[in-house]
Amino acid sequence: MRKWSRKNSLGGLKLRSEMDAHEADILRSLVGAVTGLLTDRANSAPEDDLAALTGLQLGNSNPPDDPRLARLLPDFHRPEPGSPDAERADLNSALRSLHEPEIIETKVAAGQVVLDTVPPQGGKIVIGPEQADAWLTALNDVRLALGTALDITADTPEYFPEDDPRGPSLEVYHWLTWMQDSLIQALAP
Repeated sequence: MRKWSRKNSLGGLKLRSEMDAHEADILRSLVGAVTGLLTDRANSAPEDDLAALTGLQLGNSNPPDDPRLARLLPDFHRPEPGSPDAERADLNSALRSLHEPEIIETKVAAGQVVLDTVPPQGGKIVIGPEQADAWLTALNDVRLALGTALDITADTPEYFPEDDPRGPSLEVYHWLTWMQDSLIQALAP
């Protein structure tokens, strides 16, 4: 992938890059996997008669079991020291039920922007500032999910040993980080 570049035109700011077919395939696959996880989570929300009558969309009240989803959809509230765990669980359950559908919708929409703007066979990518924001959201979500799957922490080495099967995935993680950083730099005035 080429570094993102910035171009002002009569139609406004445009950000440009280019990706080969292999890179496009990897990115589309990862974004598709994350949006699939999020969509499955949204579809698993219980049906609520009151929600059907009011139009209020409610989500799951329980945190996700999948660690990748738990990283993408963390708890909303951290308790005060000494507060009971039940109080924390009740508040998080209510907040999750109310806000998770919108959060998932936003994340899936951001992923769809990437899928819509990355040519399946690779090639030139030209996006506007709003699409760039969606790209940043989707790239961040993919990095979070992949980082969770790889168990990346502050102590994770830059490279895994050659015989570690996680090595190629760590290289993809670094590539996503570079891509995100390059887009942020191109957005900066």
